[in-house]
Amino acid sequence: MRTKEIIERIGALLDLAGVLVIALGVAIATVVFLLRWSRTGQLVDHYRAYRQGVGRAILLGLEFLVGGDIIRTVAVSPTFISVGVLALIVLVRTFLSFSLEVELDGRWPWQGKGPLGGPTVGAGPR
Repeated sequence: MRTKEIIERIGALLDLAGVLVIALGVAIATVVFLLRWSRTGQLVDHYRAYRQGVGRAILLGLEFLVGGDIIRTVAVSPTFISVGVLALIVLVRTFLSFSLEVELDGRWPWQGKGPLGGPTVGAGPR
């Protein structure tokens, strides 16, 4: 088997892993949500945890998908156009990751623990 074929298969496996992570994460979050809802009968109490579970599955899956794109583009066909397309894909997926992170945690990824716009742990003068 040629090196190019091996690299393409590794990229495809990473894509598959990304899709599986998203699908399994959503399925697990849904089952957990339904179990909690059936025990308490309260949708609102468990909805935020459900959204966080789904969001985390998407974030992790996106990381695998970006890895697959990088491997295939850089190692298999490093043309100027393919690298440009990769840059756009990574840009869009990075924006999605940041948006999901803000949505899930209420803060930017580079901020410490704490609400968005609020004081962070260890921030400010002592």
